[in-house]
Amino acid sequence: MATRVERINNVLQAELTPIHLDIINESHMHNVPKESETHLKVVVVSSKFNGVPLVRRHQKVQELLKPELDTGLHALSIVARTEAEWEKTKTVPASPNCQGGFGK
Repeated sequence: MATRVERINNVLQAELTPIHLDIINESHMHNVPKESETHLKVVVVSSKFNGVPLVRRHQKVQELLKPELDTGLHALSIVARTEAEWEKTKTVPASPNCQGGFGK
């Protein structure tokens, strides 16, 4: 059985044909069981985002990943860029530390 990260990779590769795709499991930064895949950051760069407003890019990624969001993916951070935007700066801001959860 494929992991959540593998399933997300497959969907985004098939639907967005990205030139860059990084799926970062940030679950370890939160109060969840070890090996969880509940908090992810997706960095996706695709020509399919050309001329598409940022909010619509995010909506598209969320739409594609709805089955995962409906079955245990708790938090999804999205960086969705065009190739031109990616070329300007190939960096992604660090995610903030967890501010809540049962461990606080």
